[in-house]
Amino acid sequence: MVTQEQRKRQLAREKFLRQQQRRTAARRKARVRNSVIASVLAVAVVGGVTLYATGAFKDDGKKKSDDVAASPSAGPSKGPDPCAKPAAGAVKTETWKTAPKLAIDKSAKYTMTLDTTCGEIGIALKASAAPQTVNSFDFLAGKGYFDHSKCHRLTTEGIYVLQCGDPTGKGTGGPGYTIPDENLKDASLKNNIYPAGTVAMANTGQPHTGGSQFFLVYQDSQLPPQYTPFGTVSAEGMKVLKKIADAGAQPADPTTGNTAPNATVVIDKATVAKS
Repeated sequence: MVTQEQRKRQLAREKFLRQQQRRTAARRKARVRNSVIASVLAVAVVGGVTLYATGAFKDDGKKKSDDVAASPSAGPSKGPDPCAKPAAGAVKTETWKTAPKLAIDKSAKYTMTLDTTCGEIGIALKASAAPQTVNSFDFLAGKGYFDHSKCHRLTTEGIYVLQCGDPTGKGTGGPGYTIPDENLKDASLKNNIYPAGTVAMANTGQPHTGGSQFFLVYQDSQLPPQYTPFGTVSAEGMKVLKKIADAGAQPADPTTGNTAPNATVVIDKATVAKS
């Protein structure tokens, strides 16, 4: 016959086992979630020159920019194209073997302006916290590298970002060099949340693999602190991002995995200014 004390101990053991099972399941879900997030914002380096952006580049020898099954899916179309036609001009294809030497004044204030088909997006850059990143954008913008390039991805589930910075418009381009991670302990990144308005670098998921592709967060998004935050979108710029997001995203492209925005988002001109 089981005594009352033995029954209490049995119930305590069963409760402990249930708690352990829940904790194990929670850890497994967290690992899967972080893997999905990393795949969405990853870029892989091919041949040490070309950057493949915004996707898990699987080690199966197949060239693809994203594992669609592992990515947050695009939501349904939400409206017609709210943006204007792109300005006349062609993207540039120049690349460089090494990153530019540091030429900015880390103590000065810098802003980046993206004149897009959907409106102007102003960005306050964090020169003192991310000098190498801001220096690279100052260099690339001065070369007209971003001009006439499409923002090739909009994510509408799980994380909420617009990704730009690839002249190919496919998530497969880069400047030919990489820059180091910076500012990963920024005070704005709390509880693994990149708050709305953050501008950050895409990368392979490995340290120091950023190139030219970046993402603009239009709604708080849970991400591991692995993507250099280097700017903050202005209030007017956030209105432009909301307009783009409200138009929704297209189904995933079968060749690249990109979920392109329904809006025709083209950077007509990118400029960086010191103040």
